[in-house]
Amino acid sequence: MENIKELVREYISGAALSNLGDIKDDTLIFESGLLDSMGLLFLIEFLKDKFDVEVVDDELNPSNFESINSIVDFIQNKVQSKIK
Repeated sequence: MENIKELVREYISGAALSNLGDIKDDTLIFESGLLDSMGLLFLIEFLKDKFDVEVVDDELNPSNFESINSIVDFIQNKVQSKIK
């Protein structure tokens, strides 16, 4: 899980041109202005490329992408559902 978390943190930090240490696991990514709606599209593409995670329309729920913790939970749930 830490590897996923670090990869997501590094991506968001790079996309937001922010210091890696400034983004905590529970930082609200959109409310704090790190990413906007276009940033969300690029984040979804990153998740697809890096973790083979497809995001369908009904999963475009703000709670799935509001923080690093929620993104990691989302990825883990998607990966687990593929295994079953």
